[in-house]
Amino acid sequence: MTAANHPLPPFVLVTGGAGFIGSHLVGRLLDSGLGVVVIDDFSTGSRDNLQLYANHPRLQIIAARISECAELPELAAAAEYIFHLAATVGVDLVVKSARHVLEASFHETQCLLRAAVAARTPLLLTSTSEVYGKSAKPAFDENDDLLIGPPGQARWSYACSKLTDEFLALAYARENGLPVTIVRLFNTVGPRQTGRYGMVLPRFIEAAQAGRPLRVFGDGTQSRCFCLVHDVVEALVRLRHCPTAPGEIFNIGGTEEISIRELAQLVIATLGSASAIELVPYDQAYAPGFDDMHRRRPCVDKLERFVQFKPQTSLREIIRLTAAG
Repeated sequence: MTAANHPLPPFVLVTGGAGFIGSHLVGRLLDSGLGVVVIDDFSTGSRDNLQLYANHPRLQIIAARISECAELPELAAAAEYIFHLAATVGVDLVVKSARHVLEASFHETQCLLRAAVAARTPLLLTSTSEVYGKSAKPAFDENDDLLIGPPGQARWSYACSKLTDEFLALAYARENGLPVTIVRLFNTVGPRQTGRYGMVLPRFIEAAQAGRPLRVFGDGTQSRCFCLVHDVVEALVRLRHCPTAPGEIFNIGGTEEISIRELAQLVIATLGSASAIELVPYDQAYAPGFDDMHRRRPCVDKLERFVQFKPQTSLREIIRLTAAG
């Protein structure tokens, strides 16, 4: 699975296309009749995620970092659209490799924006709910002020790196006329997601299926909303075709809020597991002084207004689909 020597039919460029979300998006685009070029260095993505499409005639995969892809200028100019999904994955990796997160995110995004601006190729940048930081609002709105934690806490480096990407992309939009759409993803989950980098739902499901204790970090009262990857992909595809989306920021996420301890209980009940729940202090799970967000719930009214869609898959169904793979 490498880049071919002949041009594709009309194609979309997907960075991070071998990742969990990226691979689902690639499949959706191929099913719609488009050609797809994936750029992925496989640092956190996996070739297994794209195995289903390994011999697809309209798929090209380039194994490289964005900044080291020799074909990038040509591909960015010829693409109909660019989905920029390449990113560092998981709190574990962020806490352990903050310097890499900050340097890689800005540099790779900058290289892609520079390539896209030459032909003003429309681009969608995936950001994160982490940028809302320590806000205590009941639901986060795209126009909210952002409250990031102190630089001494490495976990906030990811939020800052993605927020810098947002500022940079919007600067290219204002100053160079690049059509840019930004989305902030809230806890996307589903088939193919791994718990290797600390993602809570696949960790819980794997433990429940194996009969091991489900390890809940902190006191378990912190709450989150989870969104099925298929719903995220639907929103991304709709935003691509929305003429008023460029220049805007959109939350994408579910709105069914649940505490992490209740999530563990729901996983056990849904899968019929006999596993117990084990509370693990943050300083044992990550590092001393680890700082977390107590709530993280999106307002998705704007997404619904622009594309007439909002994620609504129930959490119990999300657990079943994720467990089934």
